Amino acid sequence: MANEKTEKNKDFTELLRENGLKVTSPRLRVLNEITQKEAAISQPDLEKIIGKDIDRVTLYRILSSFEEKGIVHKIFDLNGTATYAMCTSNCTENHHHDQHVHFICSVCNSVYCLDEVSLPKITLPPHFALHSLAINAVGLCANCQKEN
Repeated sequence: MANEKTEKNKDFTELLRENGLKVTSPRLRVLNEITQKEAAISQPDLEKIIGKDIDRVTLYRILSSFEEKGIVHKIFDLNGTATYAMCTSNCTENHHHDQHVHFICSVCNSVYCLDEVSLPKITLPPHFALHSLAINAVGLCANCQKEN
């Protein structure tokens, strides 16, 4: 288990350096918490998990810098709360490639990235340029289906 954690921190260290970010304990901690979750995670939920280790402003700045660098992408849940999930490796500072379906559970409000679901082809009118595509599917996640 300790070896797995060391390997993960090594990968996170490399990720931060590749993106021109200083390697700090708070940044490593946030990356670790985001990747531990099956679903996207909100800043308030991160605050609850991390507790007093990282103050709200620092956490906000970390998430903003991660989003700016293409490390995480932001998805809004059904209540309008921003949640964060890891980007794919082909996201960059200049262009996110997080164009995939997001599934939002209507019961627990969890947000899942569905990378394996194909997106429809979008044909735009002339002189329109697509910069981002967000498709949200709403229903019951596997956990909520079990409970109902």
